[in-house]
Amino acid sequence: MGDVHEDPLEELALRLRTLRAQRGLQMGGLQQRTRLGRTTLSQALNGQVVPTEATLVALAKALGADVEPLLALREAAARIQRVRSDFAGEGLRRSVRPPLQPSFEERYLSYVADRHSQLTVVGLDLSRPERACWPLDAAYLSLELAERPEGRSAGGDEADRPSVVVKRAENALANCRRVLLRGLAGSGKTTLLQWLAVATARDELPEELADWRGRIPFVLPLRTLVRRGPLPEPHDFLSAVGTPLAASQPAGWADTVLARGEALVLVDGIDEVPQEHRGATHDWLTRLLAAYRDARFVVTTRPSAVPEGWLASSHFTELSVRPMSAADTRVFVHRWHTAARQNAASNSERSQLHDLEAALQITVRAQRDLAQLSSTPLMCALICALHRDRRGHLPHSRMELYEAALSMLLVRRDLERSIVVPEGIQLTEHQSVQLLQRLAYWLIRNRQTEMERATAMALVDDALPAMQAVAEQGTADQVLAHLVGRSGLLRQPTTDTIDFVHRTFQDYLGAKAAIEAHDFPLLVNNAHDDQWEDVVRMAVAHARPAESADLLRRLIERGDADNEHRPRLHLLAAASLYYATEIEPDVRRLVEQHARALMPPRSREEADTLAALGPGILDLLPGPCGLESDEVDPVVRTAAAIGGDQAYAFLQHFVQDLPPSSVSYELLEGWEQFDADQYAREILLPFLEHLPITVQTHDQRNALRLLKPITDISFRGTFTEEEIIEHLSPGNIERLQIYSGQLLQDLKFIRKFTALKELALSECTQLSHIDDLAGLPLPNLRLIQLPENFSFTALSSLPELTELALYTRLPWENLGELPASSKLVSLRLAGWINTHLTGISRWEQLQELVINTAPTPAEWREISTLPNLTRLYISQYDLAQAPPLPGVTYLSLSPNDADAQLELVPDTFPNLEQVSINCRLSLPDITDITPLNRIKKLQILLSYADSVVGLEEFAPGVVHRYPRPRTNST
Repeated sequence: MGDVHEDPLEELALRLRTLRAQRGLQMGGLQQRTRLGRTTLSQALNGQVVPTEATLVALAKALGADVEPLLALREAAARIQRVRSDFAGEGLRRSVRPPLQPSFEERYLSYVADRHSQLTVVGLDLSRPERACWPLDAAYLSLELAERPEGRSAGGDEADRPSVVVKRAENALANCRRVLLRGLAGSGKTTLLQWLAVATARDELPEELADWRGRIPFVLPLRTLVRRGPLPEPHDFLSAVGTPLAASQPAGWADTVLARGEALVLVDGIDEVPQEHRGATHDWLTRLLAAYRDARFVVTTRPSAVPEGWLASSHFTELSVRPMSAADTRVFVHRWHTAARQNAASNSERSQLHDLEAALQITVRAQRDLAQLSSTPLMCALICALHRDRRGHLPHSRMELYEAALSMLLVRRDLERSIVVPEGIQLTEHQSVQLLQRLAYWLIRNRQTEMERATAMALVDDALPAMQAVAEQGTADQVLAHLVGRSGLLRQPTTDTIDFVHRTFQDYLGAKAAIEAHDFPLLVNNAHDDQWEDVVRMAVAHARPAESADLLRRLIERGDADNEHRPRLHLLAAASLYYATEIEPDVRRLVEQHARALMPPRSREEADTLAALGPGILDLLPGPCGLESDEVDPVVRTAAAIGGDQAYAFLQHFVQDLPPSSVSYELLEGWEQFDADQYAREILLPFLEHLPITVQTHDQRNALRLLKPITDISFRGTFTEEEIIEHLSPGNIERLQIYSGQLLQDLKFIRKFTALKELALSECTQLSHIDDLAGLPLPNLRLIQLPENFSFTALSSLPELTELALYTRLPWENLGELPASSKLVSLRLAGWINTHLTGISRWEQLQELVINTAPTPAEWREISTLPNLTRLYISQYDLAQAPPLPGVTYLSLSPNDADAQLELVPDTFPNLEQVSINCRLSLPDITDITPLNRIKKLQILLSYADSVVGLEEFAPGVVHRYPRPRTNST
């Protein structure tokens, strides 16, 4: 590849850029193939830093190059960097010139970058837990986040069917100002916040998050804040989280940063706030949001901690962390072993880690139960550590994994490495567990995940009189220091606080303590609280058979007596069956009987709740025979989300008995959970005529060769135009949607789809226009999240265009400048188009209108002049400003606050035949539909309306609810 350049780092970067150019890969494509972060790739390609060996190996593989010459250049560059560093250090020692003093802001950003730049990884270095850290640059894995797109109302017809868009984190966050991020324990929520904080502080955010650059991050872990008392005001943000720089903060600095819109506020762990204090937490957040409207906020929580729409009135976008895909798991396993090799003591240990990695990559792919367990970063790290510790042998259940992990972290590694009496203290596994249980149980009982070090020391001190063998070895302070330094389970995040490395270990040990203390009433009385759900499940696992039976009976009895919490308690009992080692048949029947009363699920939310209960729920799911139309999708979603061989067998049997006309669209969501080819042949192919195909992964794309002919297809992953076309018959495609179009260079390939009737384009960051579509007889076009300065001129050159959706910023002052055909019958507009509705009356043939911004009185008057408008969808609105619209026969309302203004509907829409009211985002969840009884022959659909007033005013069959209630009274 030519002579070595004088600067080996520059030569290395040049070779990488040349290889990338030869392969014709854009940054997005290279990122997809290597699974490396955009910052890591950019630094390697531009020679900014010496890349890691793992980065070069991934790049060489993606670029089809020999890695050895690249590694040789890397080693040469690293040597020069070390020499320069030594020389610079010597020069600094000799220098007498005083350095320039950085500003407070610079010092703070440097502190944030350093403070959050390390990620604790379970089991990475068992002999020295304090070294079990990864540099965030190497550790961060871009998560997949799911979002329900705007403009779709749950429970409506197929066109408005609930759906989710799955994107990588940086893409999902790109167009958001305020985000509520939901994720299970260990799913990576906190790591994502760490990455955002560090990348913002270092000004290294990727291009997708260019709008987030230049901000100042405030990391606010609620576990710390709630322990200290009232939640802090901005001037106390730094002191509340123990920032050493707090005392030197200029007066009014935090307020100024927030007021200028330069702050990124990262609030971690709503679920770690006791339920009775979450209302106060909500008030604290809404006060901050009202005072600092231009600041960006990201708030995290476990899924069940707060209801959907908890922050919707403050215009938060809700995103959910998806389980790691098979490809993500492969990347994580590789990175874990790479980091472990860097900590290895010898070449033989490094060689052994190479072999273990290769074996585990095969095992995780081959064993579906293991693949399911490894779908979060925490569990995947545990599996890697146990696989290494047990030399390739793994337990197969979650509880066995926890038990083995505790044994591994507490004693086995010290014994095997002859580390007998570290810090002068020697504890048996049982002694360590007893002490850790005390700490965990105190945290659980007090609804905290962090405690004062003094409290922890007092708890240990209280235990020592009954543990003479431990007391003889040292003081409570020394024993606690040993547990923090050697157990691998405790951390000391600040000098005066103690917590567990992960909440999961706290719950596991606390549950064990509760069973040993026979605290069944305490467990049952708190079982409705999401903070106790995992504790209760693990308590059933720890209990002896008679004890677990007693605990389950108590859960059922409390559920029978508690109308408000009955579903949660009965489903928790059903979930706990899966954890019990042995259970009495009568108790099993009792629990399953009560769980069946909550079957089948009738919404996505109910399906997700059931899926979280684990594989045991599959035995309770009914087949398609006898299911109502609103139950088919949720049942399929439940099974698909559970995954594994049993779930696949259920789906196979289910679809065999399902009429093709009753096809479940959730079959597409489930595709990602199973082998792509097998699923395509056995599950999707029989329904191909009735089912639009959705492709998210390269395995799914390759499986398209098995599905012919395809007429309706969506691509929700980053693919090149060649990859999109390869397995399709373009002449058959009538509907094409490309939701992650970052790799598209132009749209000329669209002209090959001669039968195309509908096209959707989203996130096409490398496109600047749609001129390649000019002249096509395309009736339906949707343009979503396109780059700034995008040209829409070619809209005027689409002669057959009748349906247009614009979910992107528009360059015009008003719609009068929009160059679209006068034939439009449907127009859909997002809330962020930044364009007035004035001029909409140009489209006299308009029959359907979707608007997500509140029209002004003048705009309402112009809308009322549209002679053919019959279908109107509105979210942010004020009907008091609207004149009568007698032509509208179908109305969809998505109120963003408590006032849906239903009393104004009869006068504004006197000829209404159907109204759909989506209450997902309205708080409180009370809907009074009484005013609608003034409209005769009206059909009403209520979505996510928890409490409804006025039902008795309507005849049976008039009001339809989604999800459909289970009691006759509602």
